[in-house]
Amino acid sequence: MQTRVARLHAERDLRLEMLDIPDLRPGEVRLAMAAGGICGSDLHYYQDGGFGPVRVREPIVAGHEASGFVEALGEGVSGLVLGQLVAVNPSQPCGQCQYCRIGQPIHCLDMRFMGSAMRLPHENGMFREKLVVPAIQCHPVGPGVTAGEAACAEPLAVCLHAVAQAGDLAGKAVLITGAGPIGLLTVAAARHAGAGQIVVTDLADAALSRAPAMGATQMINVASNPDGLSPFQENKGHFDVVFDCSAAGPALRAAFAAIKPRGTLVQVGVTGDVTIPLNALVGKEIVWRGSQRFHEEFAPAVALISARKIDVRPIISHSFPLDAVVEAFEQAGDRSIACKVQIAFQQTDKA
Repeated sequence: MQTRVARLHAERDLRLEMLDIPDLRPGEVRLAMAAGGICGSDLHYYQDGGFGPVRVREPIVAGHEASGFVEALGEGVSGLVLGQLVAVNPSQPCGQCQYCRIGQPIHCLDMRFMGSAMRLPHENGMFREKLVVPAIQCHPVGPGVTAGEAACAEPLAVCLHAVAQAGDLAGKAVLITGAGPIGLLTVAAARHAGAGQIVVTDLADAALSRAPAMGATQMINVASNPDGLSPFQENKGHFDVVFDCSAAGPALRAAFAAIKPRGTLVQVGVTGDVTIPLNALVGKEIVWRGSQRFHEEFAPAVALISARKIDVRPIISHSFPLDAVVEAFEQAGDRSIACKVQIAFQQTDKA
C-alpha cells in the first residue's frame, strides 16, 4: 500500500510523489490525514533550502503541524477509536539521554522531530494522505472541532511554552513583536494566562487586523507609525514582559527600550546574528530568555483548542487541497494576506 506525499527535493522543488506505507506495529496507529499547517520552518525549507546551518540535503516530506482520523489500530493500542480526529505531536525525544533523564526532553540529544532536516537522514513529516505513527503521539480532540483547528495544536504548544517562560502574567503589561501565526497565538496564550494589557507590533496591517480576535488590546504598525512605541519607552520603559516573535533587529532594539527594568524578554523568533543593545540589557537588568518548541504543553494545547478556550480559527487564512500544495506554499509566503495556510488532505473539512 502506498500514499501520496508532498516531498521537497531542493529550493522551490516540491513534488507530489508516492511512498510506501509501513505495516502497523504494536502500539502504532494509521491515520487518514486531515489538515496540515505550513510553518515558518517549512517555508524556509521551500524558499531557501533551509535556515541557518539547517539545510535540506536529501528529499524530505514536509510538515509538522497536522491532524488526522484514526483509520487502523495496531496491537495493544487503547484509548483511541476508529474514525476519531486526533492532533499529532511531531516531537519524539529519546527518553534515555542525559537531558531526557533530568526532565529536559526539549534538549534531547537524539530528538526525532517530524518534518525536520536537522538530522541525516532527515525526519519525514506529515504532509501525506496516510501516516503510521506511535499511538502515544495522537491526542483526541473534542467534538465539533475542525481538523484545521486540531492542526494548530503544535504551534499553540510552542506559544504556551513561551508564555510559561515568563512566569506569572496576571495583570501584567505585555508587548508582542510580530503578528504572524506564532505572534498571534502568543497573544492568545498570554491572554489566557491573565495578561492585563497586550500590545502587538508588526509591519503589516493584514497581520495586525487579526490580533484583536486573539486578545490584543492595542496594535501598532511600526512601518507606518515608526514612533508608535515611543510613549511606552518613557521613564525606562512600560512593559513587564516582551515576547519577541519577529527576530528582527529593529524590533528587538525597540523592545529593549520599551521594557521595564528587571523585565523579562522571551525570545521566540529565531534568525542569524543580530546587533543587540547590550548597555540596555545590563543597565536595566533585563532577563532575556530563549524559548524553543514544547513538551508537556502539547496536551494542554489540544485541550484548550477542544474547549475553544483558545479559539485558533481567526489565524487560519487559507486552505488548499494536496494537489495544490505548491500554490499553498507560495500563498504562505505572501504576508500581505496570508496568516496560517493549511493543506486539506480530505475535502470534507472546510476549516
